[in-house]
Parts: sequence; C-alpha cells; structure tokens
Amino acid sequence: MKHKTVFFALLFAALAAISAGVYLLRSPGGTEAVIYVNGEEYQRIDLAAVAIPYEFTIETEYGYNIIRVSHGAIQVTEADCSEQVCVDQGQISDGAVPIVCLPHRIVIQIEDGS
Repeated sequence: MKHKTVFFALLFAALAAISAGVYLLRSPGGTEAVIYVNGEEYQRIDLAAVAIPYEFTIETEYGYNIIRVSHGAIQVTEADCSEQVCVDQGQISDGAVPIVCLPHRIVIQIEDGS
C-alpha cells in the first residue's frame, strides 16, 4: 500500500512539473488584434494601448458585427447572423483561438505586436 502511495505522489509531482514547464515555455500572448474581412486585413488594434473600452460596428454585404475592445481583450458583442457562434465565444486575449464569424466572413486574431 505504501508503494502505491509513493508511486502516485511521484506521478502527480512529475505531471505538475511537466505542466509548469509547458506553461513557462509557451510563447507569450500577443497584444495586437488583427481583424480580417473577406480574407483581407481590415484593422489592427494595439490592445495594450486601450485605456477606455469602446465599441465599433463592422458592416459587410452579409451583415453586421459589433466589436468591443478593452485593455488586453476583444470580443464580438452582437451580430445579426443566425448561429451567434462569434458572440457566444466571448472575449479573447491571446492568440490561442481566433474569433470567426463565417456568415459575415470576419476573423479576429490576436498576434504578437513585435
């Protein structure tokens, strides 16, 4: 029984060390939001420089999206598409997963500002 406890304690410690290493070695999140409409760059926003949150609207021939920008994050707060996937995703603050509105052909990606 004691060997089992030691084994699981060592296993847990090894997993914790690996997780910490991956977290520390992972590249840092970007600070610049890049908005693409129809595959072309529409706007770049330095999220680190945003002092006061604001909203703006992107209107295309397919519909509209209301974008909210705050310090270090960006999100789609409203869209007139049927699925609302872009709205439901919430805000993003790193480059792990972009916001995509397929019906309106809009992609918002966080990139490294350097």
